[in-house]
Amino acid sequence: MDETEARRDLAAALRWACRLDMHEGVANHFSLALDDEGQRFLMNPAGKYWSRIKASDLILLDARETPEGIGARVDPTAWAIHGALHRAHPHARCVIHLHPPYATALAALKDPTLPPIDQTTMRFFNRVSIDMGFDGMGLGDEAERLAGALGNRQVMMMAQHGVLTTGRNVAEALDLIYYYERGARTYITALQTGRPLNIAPAEVAEKTAEQWAEYPEGPELHLAAIREVLDAEAPEYAH
Repeated sequence: MDETEARRDLAAALRWACRLDMHEGVANHFSLALDDEGQRFLMNPAGKYWSRIKASDLILLDARETPEGIGARVDPTAWAIHGALHRAHPHARCVIHLHPPYATALAALKDPTLPPIDQTTMRFFNRVSIDMGFDGMGLGDEAERLAGALGNRQVMMMAQHGVLTTGRNVAEALDLIYYYERGARTYITALQTGRPLNIAPAEVAEKTAEQWAEYPEGPELHLAAIREVLDAEAPEYAH
């Protein structure tokens, strides 16, 4: 993977998440592995607001080596969670962890499952790991436990915490978390009506999920469109 373009993709994703109000102050992190082993990865630095992130701001870490500057340059929970995930899942090249409004509201419910009530929510039918074992801020043993809880899925709902997606590249992980948050928004909004939900039959939900997976180049087109906007409006992200 070309590091220059990898940095630009990740910086664009961070900027876009901020524009969509999916950030939480300077918390939450995105990471992207650069090597074939999936262990050397880029991550946004501690304390940098996402609306000002540039490609050159991203720090290069190794999941096998505790970095210098934890606390000042590297967020402790970010290093713990993303390091553990890259060690355990080298195929998961990009890891995005957020506390966006609607997915986090869903994570606060006794049952944080996203039911198949529309085309978007059906994308995630039977494709989300649900972690109900929250035990603190994601340091040490908690980070390792989270890495195990993901299993073979690309999306994990972290009860009482937030949501996490993984992908073969930035485009895939970003597209997943964007649509998951959209689906959560639809579900929470539907619940607010107080009226019965129209939950799709399992066979329809599965068929739709498979169609989503086969949709041609959707994530790549999504990220390319985002970068086109940023190239025009905030070109410094790529520097």
